[in-house]
Amino acid sequence: MCDPISMAVVGAASGIAQYAGQRQQARQQARYQASASAAERARFLQEQTSLRMRQGQQQEATNRELGDIAMKSREAIASARTSAGEAGVAGSSVDALMDDYMRQEGNYRTALTRQQEFQNINTGLALSDAGYRTQNNQIGINRPINKPSFLTAALSTASSAMGGYRTGLEIQNMRGIPSGSRYMPSTDQYSIS
Repeated sequence: MCDPISMAVVGAASGIAQYAGQRQQARQQARYQASASAAERARFLQEQTSLRMRQGQQQEATNRELGDIAMKSREAIASARTSAGEAGVAGSSVDALMDDYMRQEGNYRTALTRQQEFQNINTGLALSDAGYRTQNNQIGINRPINKPSFLTAALSTASSAMGGYRTGLEIQNMRGIPSGSRYMPSTDQYSIS
């Protein structure tokens, strides 16, 4: 097993095995990245959906509150007119009271609408932030994969084979076996060719 050819074969096999291992590792990394990238896309879509649902719920609550305000305002105005009519009060004082109810309703509607605008802006900013985060996550996930080069592997294999051959010659020289002889496993001896 110490002849130069055997050592060269071992060196070459080692280089080939290393190349195959690197290819397998690159393939596994690509599969992992594809899986992690898909999971990140799903997470981002879930986050977007959640933000949009919350925005819809807020809008629905605001609309419900605006509807309640309109109904209460109409009831208050109708009640004030009835009370004024029963009391025999008419004219500018009743009109001023009605105007005050309408002004209060308008102020409240404006405040609710403004609050909803701020919530919409907040949702837009949260969506933008989620987009930037997922983009950064995707960059982190999809880093370049070091794929083995066939040329580099071939040169490394040749170098390993030559190194093994050289080591085999050195071992033969150290054992006093003449250069150019071959090991004959059937006789457990070396023959000169």
